[in-house]
Amino acid sequence: MDLKPKTIENADAISSQILEATQKKLGLIPNMYAGMANNTALLDGYAFAYNSFRANSGFNSQEQEVIFLSIAFENNCEYCMAAHSFVGDNMTNVPIEVTNAIRDNSEIPDDKLKALSVFSRIITKKRGLPTDNDIANFMDAGYTEKHILGVISAVGIKTMSNYFNHIFNTPVDDAFKGRIWKKK
Repeated sequence: MDLKPKTIENADAISSQILEATQKKLGLIPNMYAGMANNTALLDGYAFAYNSFRANSGFNSQEQEVIFLSIAFENNCEYCMAAHSFVGDNMTNVPIEVTNAIRDNSEIPDDKLKALSVFSRIITKKRGLPTDNDIANFMDAGYTEKHILGVISAVGIKTMSNYFNHIFNTPVDDAFKGRIWKKK
């Protein structure tokens, strides 16, 4: 694959606006966004859903990162694992022990975040077909039916990004390289 990254200057109008807003918000345009900008439907759909999830999912910022990391782990997305580890470390303040446990597939030292990670991975792995027991365990940890819907939303968002990164081998941005990840 030889997809050329787009820039604010050479992307179409909608993608250019998204890239510019991302640059202002993050101080960089992630490689994934620059690649997705080759198809406005993908970038616009991803950016809109991502921003809506952040604002409306019913999860706090740490829980959101746990969900994204857990889905990326299950989907074996090296790019998203590095990016969301960086975000967790530097923006959403996920305890490093939690981030590292997800990355290492080891015991998460917080029962509620563990239940969230497990459920997010189950929804991803089982393609939206959890057992009644899977749902009961999640809800017993203090989550609700609304949270189930939020996890479904996150799986949709991460499916777009994880699949894009797999197919186009998105290089990890320099900013995220301190958290490069390979599944063990």
